[in-house]
Amino acid sequence: MTKPLPQKTPSLKDFRRIVVKVGSSLLVDSAAGRLKRDWLDTLAADIARLHKDKRDVIAVSSGAIALGRSVLKLPKGALKLEEAQAAAAVGQIALARAWAEALSAHKLAAGQVLLTLQDTEERRRYLNARSTIAKLLEWRSVPVINENDTVATSEIRYGDNDRLAARVATMMSADLLVLLSDVDGLYDKPPAKGSNAKRLDVVPRITPQIEAMAGASGSELSRGGMLTKIEAGKIATTAGTHMVIASGRVAHPLKAIADGTACTWFLTPANPVTARKKWIAGSLEPRGTLTIDAGAVRALRTGKSLLPAGVIRVDGAFGRGDAVLVRGPDGAEIGRGLIAYDAEDAEKIRGQSSAEIKLILGYSGRTEMIHRDDLVLGGE
Repeated sequence: MTKPLPQKTPSLKDFRRIVVKVGSSLLVDSAAGRLKRDWLDTLAADIARLHKDKRDVIAVSSGAIALGRSVLKLPKGALKLEEAQAAAAVGQIALARAWAEALSAHKLAAGQVLLTLQDTEERRRYLNARSTIAKLLEWRSVPVINENDTVATSEIRYGDNDRLAARVATMMSADLLVLLSDVDGLYDKPPAKGSNAKRLDVVPRITPQIEAMAGASGSELSRGGMLTKIEAGKIATTAGTHMVIASGRVAHPLKAIADGTACTWFLTPANPVTARKKWIAGSLEPRGTLTIDAGAVRALRTGKSLLPAGVIRVDGAFGRGDAVLVRGPDGAEIGRGLIAYDAEDAEKIRGQSSAEIKLILGYSGRTEMIHRDDLVLGGE
């Protein structure tokens, strides 16, 4: 579990799971209309270095529409919705290939995951996406996530990958979100040439005054701006994830952050695990109840997950991912958590060994009825 950091400038080495967001303007040369491959190679080298140091790294990458526009040789100017979707379909292939080649040079596998905001907000889709990304990390691959612009509608016109990256960070319990930007952090006023704008090194909390400092989008390829980065910061820090805005206009941008380059850190007093458990405990309405035996109660209190073998009764009409109460054999509430099975399947496998799940249900489900990271006990 990541410990809350003191109110000081953090270091990259403090973090275990890092989400790195890369914008279109950093990846694509707008004048030449091509990928900045040399720069991407330096970023891949940084990711490999973190990976070797046992860090989990997830990339959230823009650039599909911009690359598709280049491959198709489309004229400059605004694209209609169907044109942007078609350009993204071509660009996603080019973008995935670029990431795969850059990471493979360091013997790292890239896994492409295409998401829309709904995939991080609707419970079942959220769980499916979370499981897929978690498995890629378990396999020591690098998930490369992009907004699914081929099917998105309002996302193309109004969406941005800053907020998508923040949602991915919270979904995956990352303890750091890195937003690589055109600028090296948040300034108290627009940092125009000749201005006396000052960059903030550390933002302990996002206040209305901090929000007022945000400006508009800075490049034709970027759909975000400082305002969306502040919004991303609110999402991330509320969920216990620290955030840093740093310049991506340098080679080896992650190494630069590690070496103490100028940037802006947004701090959170929480950590992803405690923030997630607070959300489970206080924000979700339980849809059912699991009654467990005394042995399972003891196991949960030693930090174990809840296995089907320990469940003696299932009540309620709930779906996979819903919150349920957990009660002991005497009916006393032990805690609550997010269940990995629908009520019907939970009833079928209760009291059974996890090894029997596939035989009973006909598919290989989760070993745990409720994973310990999705479980909050009384008193936590």
